[in-house]
Amino acid sequence: MTPDRDIRLEILKTRKKSILEKGFHQDLEIPLLRKVPVVPCPKNKILICEIKRSSPSKGVIGSINDPEKQAGRYIDRGADIISVLTEEHFFKGSLQDLMDIKNRYPEHAILRKDFLYSLEDIEISYRAGADLILLIASILEKDEIVKMYNRVKDLGMEAIVEIHNKEDIEKVSDFKPNFVGINSRDLRTFKVDLTLPLKIKNDINWNPSLIFESGIRYPEDVKLAISSGFNGVLVGESVVKNPDLVRQLKDAMNEKKVSNFWERLYSENKKGPMIKICGLTTLEDVLKADELGADILGFILAESPRQADISFIRNLPPTGALKAGVVVLKTPGEKLPESVEQLLNEGKLDVIQFHGGENPDECSSIAFPYYKAVRINTSNDIPKIGTYRSPRVLIDAYSEAGYGGTGKQIKGKLISIVKENHILWLAGGISPENAEDLIQKFNPELIDVSSRLEESPGKKDHRKMEQLFRTCHREAGRPQLNPSKENL
Repeated sequence: MTPDRDIRLEILKTRKKSILEKGFHQDLEIPLLRKVPVVPCPKNKILICEIKRSSPSKGVIGSINDPEKQAGRYIDRGADIISVLTEEHFFKGSLQDLMDIKNRYPEHAILRKDFLYSLEDIEISYRAGADLILLIASILEKDEIVKMYNRVKDLGMEAIVEIHNKEDIEKVSDFKPNFVGINSRDLRTFKVDLTLPLKIKNDINWNPSLIFESGIRYPEDVKLAISSGFNGVLVGESVVKNPDLVRQLKDAMNEKKVSNFWERLYSENKKGPMIKICGLTTLEDVLKADELGADILGFILAESPRQADISFIRNLPPTGALKAGVVVLKTPGEKLPESVEQLLNEGKLDVIQFHGGENPDECSSIAFPYYKAVRINTSNDIPKIGTYRSPRVLIDAYSEAGYGGTGKQIKGKLISIVKENHILWLAGGISPENAEDLIQKFNPELIDVSSRLEESPGKKDHRKMEQLFRTCHREAGRPQLNPSKENL
């Protein structure tokens, strides 16, 4: 995909051209008056499932010859709202789909999803039977979206207002919509990043029902969204291909509350790499790493000269940094040690880092939240990264000597290949001396540092830690540490 291509604007341009030829009604017979009452929308634990035949990023997704039957599958399995894509060219949708589904299920809430830009769109949507409509803030001027939103409310409908950045939030902050959608797919490039909605939500200064849009493929993605403060999810491709998934997604919404690790990790849009200090075994080192501004503290819970004691972790004081338990499960079906599971359930750990041979299908059922570390030796190892479902995968150097903490580095050429398709979390041989070069070359989102900060295995050198943080903060243009504090 070319860097300067904006698919969002291509779709809008094509739709406007089609309207000149066929009208807002798509050459269809739209009722002059709405036939059914507007159905109110739930405000929490909202599962929205979509009628979607095609997309610019995936091409043909599935053949939906009977949209009423497809909607019925969703409803029977627990969907709260049916989203109907009515854009004709890129998504192969139609207002006829919406009318047919609403006529068949008049008591169920229906969302019209399209690149709407006119008051006429609102009138047509209402008459066709929509209970909600999608308003995409990035394609509308402020006065346009205000007028459209007000008309939606006048007609008794609701709007999910989709935002993508601070500018979108500013456009809609005056009328503070009740429902806000945040898309994990960048509509300019159609690339997906599950952490994007988490970052954007921090700038919203009112309390709407938040809808996590796109990128939902598995129940664990729903758990990520709900644990991060979202009130619902909108799912397209995955339920089109497998309607039975709807029940699993709904069940995931109702699971017990889990750690909001991902929400907390992205609570601030920090400059420069986030820093994980791993292999911590002493209170002095934990407090020093936290004081210096570490984002994650890593505790090894597998056989290692840096293995941390369970009671040590349980009795740690509260820290600003998040706490990760590093485990190595070597065989399929292996369970998390009960003592480690208890730490996660008690909130003494915020996340599990899987660093062994865990299968992608097993990770979420073993522990949640989690992220996976993959050891990279050759280019043949790189495809493994995409098989794991965590929003980020940490890449580490391969060594026969152990699963981590060996001080060995990944070859720069391999890091470059990984960076082409993945946001970079980097471990392996990072030190105060080489951190600047690695940051300049690869711009990782996170670096994981352990053995190169040590006086001896499990014991950190505080001056090396200070040097590392000075380097990282300088490269990021962040304020430097207070010299009087560094030498405490």
